[in-house]
Amino acid sequence: MTAVTAVTDHTDQADHPGDDEGREDGEHARVEDDSVSAHESAHKEESEFAHRDSVHNEEDDSGHARVETGKDPQEPDSAEATNATNATNATETSSASETSDASEASEASDATNSSDSESAWDDGLIARRVSATTEGQARPVKEAVVENRPPVVTPLAYDGPLRSRLDALRELVGLSRTRLDSRTLAEAGRVLDEAVARRRLSGQHTVVAIAGATGSGKSQLFNALAGVAISETGVRRPTTAAPIACSWSDGAATLIDRLGIPGRLRRRPLQSPEAEAQLRGLVLVDLPDHDSAAVQHREQVDRILALVDAVIWVVDPEKYADAVLHERYLRPMAGHAEVTFVVLNQVDRLPGEAAHQVLDDLRRLLDEDGIALGEYGEPGATVLALSALTGDGIAELREVLGHFVAERGAAARRISADVDAAAVRLWPVYANRRQAGLSEEARDEFADRLADAVGATAAGEAAERAWRRNANRACGTPWLRLWRWCQDRREPPTGRLAVRAHADEEATARQRVEQAVRTVAEQAAGGLPAPWAQAVREAAVRGAQGLSEALDQLAVRAGTPVGRPPRPGWWPVAVLAQASMTILQVIGGLWLLGQVIGFMSPNLGVPALLMVIGIVGGPGVEWACKLAVRGPARRYGLEAERRLREAASGCGRARVLDPVAAELLRYREVREQYLRVTGIGASAG
Repeated sequence: MTAVTAVTDHTDQADHPGDDEGREDGEHARVEDDSVSAHESAHKEESEFAHRDSVHNEEDDSGHARVETGKDPQEPDSAEATNATNATNATETSSASETSDASEASEASDATNSSDSESAWDDGLIARRVSATTEGQARPVKEAVVENRPPVVTPLAYDGPLRSRLDALRELVGLSRTRLDSRTLAEAGRVLDEAVARRRLSGQHTVVAIAGATGSGKSQLFNALAGVAISETGVRRPTTAAPIACSWSDGAATLIDRLGIPGRLRRRPLQSPEAEAQLRGLVLVDLPDHDSAAVQHREQVDRILALVDAVIWVVDPEKYADAVLHERYLRPMAGHAEVTFVVLNQVDRLPGEAAHQVLDDLRRLLDEDGIALGEYGEPGATVLALSALTGDGIAELREVLGHFVAERGAAARRISADVDAAAVRLWPVYANRRQAGLSEEARDEFADRLADAVGATAAGEAAERAWRRNANRACGTPWLRLWRWCQDRREPPTGRLAVRAHADEEATARQRVEQAVRTVAEQAAGGLPAPWAQAVREAAVRGAQGLSEALDQLAVRAGTPVGRPPRPGWWPVAVLAQASMTILQVIGGLWLLGQVIGFMSPNLGVPALLMVIGIVGGPGVEWACKLAVRGPARRYGLEAERRLREAASGCGRARVLDPVAAELLRYREVREQYLRVTGIGASAG
């Protein structure tokens, strides 16, 4: 058996006194039947349906069927008479109740032939249904809704470019969380959250807020668009204390829930086929005054303005140039021009051409605020002049709103504008003034500074001297070697080991290392936005910790020659020649000594010649070796210097340049994502 429930109105009249007022000619009244529970109403309606002769079913857009019954006036129905008596709470007689119930049943039967007055709402919106009686009093029509299926809500779909921009923004926020503070990324995170939340909701509805200053007539315009007095108007300020929503079609409950508007503040417009067809999908929200004296009213305005798809700003001839409106709302939301309407209300108060003059001045102010105006087919804000009191211009606004809602693109344009606004706010932390990165010249300069700090040049020269000394010792005369040995015993050797700097020299070397790190950090951070420049400097400073000690250890390992320098192939020949010269000197000397003591026959020529050859040949061989060792010794020194330079450069690269390069690479990645967010990267690709 199909479940049957009754539609009732649970609106608290005390919350909105303006809602109790019926329209002229008795077209609308509030339906109240809180005394009967939903279960009892369903049970009674099933009993009534069982005895009725005809049943009329009408199914609305959301899949609910309205069932209204008619009965034979001649057939008695005591149960229905009792229900009518209890609903009206009147002290009538039994026969009067039956007569009244028969009249009500006849009216319900006539109402089934009118499709304009019958539609079911399943999203919590309050229905206002009235029927004029013969006495001119408004009385509710009993309705029954047969629930067949829940409303089908089509979620919002973003196009490819917008999805790409949102993905890029999400990636951008993820890459930047460790480099930027949460306040900088707060707006971008909010845009992402709102984009996800809006995408899950209906894409067939457009939420438009009506905002304005005190006394601008926005509530009056809200009522004029709805065709019924929904929002309270009057001279009391502030009049609108809470936002009120009015939906022209079903399926908008989740959208209104997102705005935080309770069910008692949700309304339906005047039921008209033309109005429903023209504004189908529109959800209109009347906001409190943005300049209200009550702080909570302004907070509600700011909160809802960040959630709606479009905004209608209502201004009046007296306050259209208000600085609060332009500086706090219009100017910051200049990028949302395509989802912005600016309506000059109360033009009936302006005589003659004054309305056109004020409208032109309003356009001038909007242009100064940076808001593009939708003129000559260009996208931008819509500016209209109307009078909500007299109805002048309301039809034009309805038509513009109808086309705007029918496009079903306001939500996506609003999200796109929010992404643009977030990108503008992030511009200072992602835009660089020049090409970022370390050039090869900067890297080489850093390596040279480190090499100077560890004394690579001095180490190379020391290695060259050590090589020459070893060559001289190997190829020198024995007498010179003996003299040098004595000198070495008296003084510490120099050139054999790397000369260690004294305390002041070590301090100077440490300062050179720190200066090299600061220089390369400034070169790498040059032109970067402040947060990323700071991240580059911090990476360089972290790498510089312990760099001086590491360079000292490298200098000991790489700068000190291991053992004796290598000997070239001609060294044995030189040593043999030097030994021969020494032997000749010894033989000549012994020969002369033997002649002196008479041991040998006198012959001074041969021993003297041998001694002269040995004495002259020894230094000659040594001098020739000195000339021969210049090239190998120089190459040996350069090799030692190169080895120490490479070691220092490798240590500096691992500790400083690589972390700095990693920060620069991260910045390039986030900058690419930022360009995609702005749409530049997508267009370039």
